[in-house]
Amino acid sequence: MQSNPLFNTFNKLASIYSPSFDERELCDALKALLSPLGVSFEEDTIQGGSCGNLFGRLAGELNGEPILLSSHMDTVEPARGKQAILHEDGRITSDGTTILGADNISGICIILEALRRIREAGTPHRSVELLFPVAEERYGAGSALFDYSKVKAHTAFVLDLSGEIGTAANAAPTIFSFEITAAGKASHSGLAPQNGINAITAVASAISKLSWGEPEQGLTANIGLIKGGELGNIIPALCSVTGEIRSLNHNAVLKHWQRVKATFEQEAEKIGATPEFTFKTEITAYETPMDSTAVKLFKKACEKSGITAGIHPTLGGSDNNNFALHGIEGLVLACSMHEVHSVREYALLQELEQCTELLINILTEEEAK
Repeated sequence: MQSNPLFNTFNKLASIYSPSFDERELCDALKALLSPLGVSFEEDTIQGGSCGNLFGRLAGELNGEPILLSSHMDTVEPARGKQAILHEDGRITSDGTTILGADNISGICIILEALRRIREAGTPHRSVELLFPVAEERYGAGSALFDYSKVKAHTAFVLDLSGEIGTAANAAPTIFSFEITAAGKASHSGLAPQNGINAITAVASAISKLSWGEPEQGLTANIGLIKGGELGNIIPALCSVTGEIRSLNHNAVLKHWQRVKATFEQEAEKIGATPEFTFKTEITAYETPMDSTAVKLFKKACEKSGITAGIHPTLGGSDNNNFALHGIEGLVLACSMHEVHSVREYALLQELEQCTELLINILTEEEAK
């Protein structure tokens, strides 16, 4: 197994440190691997990053529009010094002190291996466009800035999903982030408590009056960070909370935010505190129709590989959210990335092989009927 080309590529790329906005080394490694495959590529510029999104093209012989393939270059932390360990049962892990980086090295390796096998066998294939974005882990920050006038494809397959091979997501949520700061008035809690306005009290009261977790079906809301106060004997003048709201229904997210905002305003007003709000729609919900070209191609490829196709929504975002904003209908495919964003992350060599075959089937299908 150690001589398996898929693992060799995985091992090489996984060893590269590529956190969000610092993907330079990985981008250069990808260029070196794409050139022998006949891929022409260009890199854009992302302010504040060590490199930009990498976009490539490979002409094909079959009829039909190009297919866009994508996997992001960045990983979460802890990632410095990570290495891929291949176990006898085909499981690939880190040494347990870092993430593995299967999110999204698995997807990148599958794309590269599928193209390599197609080119080596001389198999006729559809024209391919490739987009390897930076900073996907920052709510798709890299793909949000890409110039989509370069893309000719209207169908995309994004390899960036957990689950069994054959699983695909055709819908993903709006993710809305917010920070709320309540400003009160500091005072000595023992000598002059009557002169203070406790900002933490305003925030705590608002939080207690709202529902969190899943306040309504299909919508999640969370407070993930609270900051406030200085010392135990000082009435806190400031308290801030950071959180997010998600739903497949964009309008439901905006409506719930108005409830959150109004509640914080009311509770702050009761004690004379002043709230300030910072908020942003990080990514916007989309749904790829079940009669789309992407779905038809995917189902046909799964059938050819003897894999059961399972298509469903996800509450996790990806670069596909940004693709959808530009008229590209796509699916996000499971690509052997398990327990992601943890040091328990792993991939399976057998699944990498399965997904490579699946992708070859997609690229070598002339028309979706």
